[in-house]
This record gives sequence, structure tokens and C-alpha cells, in this order.
Amino acid sequence: MKRLALGISAVALLASPALANDSVLTATKNPNDWVLQTGDYANTRYSKLNQITRENVGDLQVAWTFSTGVLRGHEGSPLVVGDTMFVHTPFPNIVYALDLNNSGAIKWKYEPKQDPDVIPVMCCDTVNRGLAYAEGMVFLHQADTTVVALDANSGQVKWSVVNGDPSKGETNTATVLPVKDKVIVGISGGEFGVQSHVTAYDMQTGEQVWRAYSMGPDEQLLVDENTTHLGKPIGKDSSLKTWEGDQWKIGGGATWGWYSYDPEADLFYYGTGNPSTWNPAQRPGDNRWSMTIMARNPDTGMAKWFYQMTPHDEWDYDGINEMILTDQEVDGEMRALLTHFDRNGFGYTLDRLSGELMVAEKFDPVVNWATHVDMDPNSDTYGRPQVVPRYSTEQNF
Repeated sequence: MKRLALGISAVALLASPALANDSVLTATKNPNDWVLQTGDYANTRYSKLNQITRENVGDLQVAWTFSTGVLRGHEGSPLVVGDTMFVHTPFPNIVYALDLNNSGAIKWKYEPKQDPDVIPVMCCDTVNRGLAYAEGMVFLHQADTTVVALDANSGQVKWSVVNGDPSKGETNTATVLPVKDKVIVGISGGEFGVQSHVTAYDMQTGEQVWRAYSMGPDEQLLVDENTTHLGKPIGKDSSLKTWEGDQWKIGGGATWGWYSYDPEADLFYYGTGNPSTWNPAQRPGDNRWSMTIMARNPDTGMAKWFYQMTPHDEWDYDGINEMILTDQEVDGEMRALLTHFDRNGFGYTLDRLSGELMVAEKFDPVVNWATHVDMDPNSDTYGRPQVVPRYSTEQNF
């Protein structure tokens, strides 16, 4: 097979049949709107707007400014729907609707009343990675794990539901994914020993539809005999066998990043974070399924395939960064691909339908914790990074 580049230039982006949420699909086709944090379901962050060019960018001047009044990290983008911009803040997660026809005048403001005791439990900083829009609603997942649906015109709360328990270390810093008739959300708290999960709520009512954990027994993982890892069935108790005793109950694998969705395959994709505790000597084994790319059905939560990038992560890499979906020709055949640049220093490309690992290479040659990822399907270490022992963080006293 010819070499497959990690980059995503010169590719055909996803087709968008009606399986996905129609309001999201319509809005993402309009370059004047921005309804998801990553711009579209494919996580491209690409805009087709063309008024600003290399020739005129130097002439830009400030038209108006708006201050949120919150002096912490702002990690999410504003949304734009028609003539309204929706802006959010870090804790306390205030949402503003601004009038783009009136110099950003405030149309409405939603200010949740959250217990400040959630702040010491958050890691790292009190950030929130943003809102999403669908079906005339703005969706917010607050720091205290309350998921809120706001009427986009008035700011009134249509429904709210509590997704976790901050007293157990569960908080939220992530965005949300509106797909079909559901809103999919994750959880933060890997540093505090939570058993992490993704959860789907009914978009109209807020009723919980399903929950899938990152590690634990099969009935909590939402896996079946067809779920694969590197093309092979994961088998019964795939997670439990890689943890000592009940350590999976505090195993981490938090889901605080971004989510992508393929309408044709009807699968959504995301990554899980570091295993807990940080001290790797306390958790022998591969610690599945932390540090893993996951593909799931949005209606049921059932997993189609997993790929664990960093078994027994000793470095707190977290695998939560964007899963970028593209269609690209490989050896004369169009393939549905997922590309992910991980914080472990490797860039990965997989077939997003089957989970086949196609590329796993360093995107910076100074990466030294592993020499390479074994790409030989006949090897006992296929798909695993070949760790350099002297760069291990594990210490035994």
C-alpha cells in the first residue's frame, strides 16, 4: 500500500445524509453560521468564508468588543446562528446572546448558580470547551455537570439534568455533541479517580437514553461480540482483565475533549484520557480502555471498535484531542478515514468504519518515550508503542 499522509489536505469531506440532525447539517452547510465548536461533524474547523484574504487582512479594524467579565481561561469558540452570537465563559459558565446587528448588544444572559466548591475539583483551570446549537436550542454542559438546554431566542431553560457528582471528583470542561435526536456529553475527573463515561440525553426532554463507561464490566462498557480492537474481537471482560482488583472503579479515562460524527456510518468518535491513579506502579496492566479512540453508535451507545494508543499510560498524555474525519483515496480506493494527532507525539490514521490502523508515526522526531508503533499485524505487539525504558516515569520504592 502506498504511503498514506497524516495531513488532511486535498481530501473530500464527509457526505451528509439525513441520518444526522437536520438542523445541524443545514447550519454547517452555511458558512455564515457556526453551530459546533469544530465547525462541522468531521471536526475540520474549516470555514468557507472568503471576505478576509491575504490582500486585505492588514486593513482589518476593531468594529466592537465584548468582555465576559470572567478572568480565567476561555477555551471554547463563540457560536453564530443568523444574526446572533452565543458566547460562554469559564466557571460560572455564563452564556450571552449578542446581537450582531447592534454592535454586540446583549439579547439575553443565562447565569447559572453553581456551588463554588466545584472549582477545587476541576482540572486544569475552570475552562469550558464550548456550546453547541441544534433545533433552536443552545446546549451547555456546566462545570458542576448540569446539562442545560436553552431556548436560543429567549435564553429560557427548556430542561436541565445532572450528569455527575462533583463530590466524587466528577466535573465537566468539555463541549457537547448534538446528533440525531440526542445530546452526547462526556465527563472530567480522571485526576480524581472517577470511572469516566459518555452519556446520551434525549434532545427534547433531557431524559437519559444510555451511558457507556471507559472501563469496567462489559455491560457498562456497552460492548458485544462484534466490538473489535485492531480487527479482532475484544473478548469478554476486556477491561477488567487489565486492571488489578477493583482499580477500574477509579480508572479515569475521562472524556473531556471533542466528538466527531459520520452520518453515513452512523458512528461517533472520541478519545479517552489518562488512567488513574497517576502513579503507574499502583495500576499494573494495560489499563483498558483509557487512552483509547472509540467508535460508537449514537442511538444505543454500543461500541463498534476501540484502538488503545498508549497502554498503561505513564505520562498523562490524554487521548481526547479531535478525531478528524475525511474521505481519501488510498491505492485507487476511496477510504473513510479518521486522523488523530495525539499528545503522546504520534499521529494516527485509521479506517473509521473498521478501526484498521493504517498510520502511526511521530509527528515530531524529538518524541523519545517510544521508538515506534509496531505495524506488523502478525506481531504479538501489533499496534503497541515500543516504549523506551529509560524514559519511563514509573518508580518503585
